[in-house]
Amino acid sequence: MTRIRRLSEGTINRIAAGEVVERPASAVKELVENAIDAGARHVDIVIQGGGRDLIRITDDGCGMDAQELELAVERHATSKLAIDEAGREDLMRIATLGFRGEALPSIGAVARLSIVSRAQGAENAHRIAVEGGRKSAVEPAAGPPGTRIEVRDLFYATPARLKFMKSERAETMAVSDTVKRLAMAHPEVGFTLTSESRNMLRVEPELPGEGGRLSRLSAIMGRDFSSNALPIDATREDVRLTGFAGLPTYNRGNAQLQYLFVNGRPVRDKLVVGAVRGAYADFLARDRHPVVALFVDIDPSQLDVNVHPAKTEVRFRDAGLVRGLIVGALKYALNEAGHRASTTVAGDALSALRPGAAPAHTAYAHAADQMRPSSFAEPAPSPASDWQGSFSNLSGPSARISETPEGPVLQGPDENLPEGGAQEYALGVARGQLHETYVIAQTADGIVIVDQHAAHERLVYERMKKAMAERGIPRQMLLIPEVVELEEAEAERLTARGEELAELGFVLEGFGGGAVVVREVPALFGKLDVAGLVRDLADDLTEMEEALTLKEKLEDVCGTIACHGSVRAGRRLTAEEMNALLREMEATPHSGQCNHGRPTYVELKLADIEKLFGRR
Repeated sequence: MTRIRRLSEGTINRIAAGEVVERPASAVKELVENAIDAGARHVDIVIQGGGRDLIRITDDGCGMDAQELELAVERHATSKLAIDEAGREDLMRIATLGFRGEALPSIGAVARLSIVSRAQGAENAHRIAVEGGRKSAVEPAAGPPGTRIEVRDLFYATPARLKFMKSERAETMAVSDTVKRLAMAHPEVGFTLTSESRNMLRVEPELPGEGGRLSRLSAIMGRDFSSNALPIDATREDVRLTGFAGLPTYNRGNAQLQYLFVNGRPVRDKLVVGAVRGAYADFLARDRHPVVALFVDIDPSQLDVNVHPAKTEVRFRDAGLVRGLIVGALKYALNEAGHRASTTVAGDALSALRPGAAPAHTAYAHAADQMRPSSFAEPAPSPASDWQGSFSNLSGPSARISETPEGPVLQGPDENLPEGGAQEYALGVARGQLHETYVIAQTADGIVIVDQHAAHERLVYERMKKAMAERGIPRQMLLIPEVVELEEAEAERLTARGEELAELGFVLEGFGGGAVVVREVPALFGKLDVAGLVRDLADDLTEMEEALTLKEKLEDVCGTIACHGSVRAGRRLTAEEMNALLREMEATPHSGQCNHGRPTYVELKLADIEKLFGRR
């Protein structure tokens, strides 16, 4: 039998390096965080071979003297942990990005590391080198104030690690993503990233405040983001949430543009995925994802950042509070947006109109396929007319183009139009109906084209939500309560959330060890796979800590009822009905998109239309 023995220092360092430096992007992250902690105003990053051949990071931070430089490459040597009242390093109030003192010795254990640093105000710089864990003596060098770190031949001392590296392109993109996240978190710092003489990122330091942060986010997330972003600023029990959230119609096919930053630290957390999904559930099809950048500022004592060697995960002392803050702030911002739709909708329309233009992107094409009930439930027969409002009798003649001796003109006299004219209404005044599907309205400085079915569907859906909020979700009792077998932990999670589920019309209770019995379900659900829904709810509570599946099923059914209960494409509308639709859209939150994230209207400015005809 092998006897227990102490590992050599070199082996210990290589094991530690494997935890901290997983790939070139990990090394870049650690070194850039050190530069930010040092107070740098500008950080320059150069990589070659995806970071495997060379990583060079130069900053203008506080720098180090000869003594600090020698300590910096020792394991667990750091300047970033404060001393508490008991004279111990305080791990409960970490206010910096780094704190373990492992990055430099870990990198030096698996690569050829050299550091040149000059403290601010000092006359001379100093240099130290570490190769495969062997440290050189500190020697004088030439260099400006700040620090320059070079890492060459990453993992040369651990060849086995090289076999697990991805392609050069993949590693380069991982480095780029890491630097961009840090740049978004710290707009006060300028960044440049160069790979093989190709400039991948160049951003200058931004001014403090909301404007500077939005400018930095737009530089990285896309220039359209600034004109389609809603500001977020909310506080709950000393936890502050700021940032920006994209309009529902400004969405993507994946969640890669959803960012969370906690006390200036970029983190990847399932908390934000579930919270954002819950907040946007009313507005997007499930295969579309919103664009958000959220910044949480919290007392460091309420946060544990020491849960992952790479510090990419955090643990909140009260995760429910933070999640509730995110959901509440996002929903409030979306309500404040009213009927606003993203500017990219009009841009896509104009691009499609230009001669020889390629087809606009089909971000909403698949959403049309989402207008059907959940796979778990068929909607019960429901009088959709309860929510249809003033559009239930749409049999009048359409405003239309007709021939006169003078030529084609628009039917519908001006006396039928609202008083005040187009300039008094955000969505203008109706001027006609095309193909019995699209309402054309004139605004003060352009035109608006409204999809009458999508718009009315949203209005009906909002009425349904309001009615259910006021009267509650009606339930129906099962003739034979259904027992569902689960893992014991899953059953406990469900029964612990019994009151929350009951508010959603789903009544269950424990039934011995590892089972629950369902007694009532929402009346909106007709034929229902109770066991399948219960298991999905258990999965939601395990992963997201919220019953998202049930909420989404309810929204699916309500959306289906709204879809079938709204004015259809192909129905003729009178001028009064068209204008009533426009006025209600202006007064209804979220009317800029239907329940599946598709826009309900497109606004074209007169200046853009004139450009199409060469008048500008």
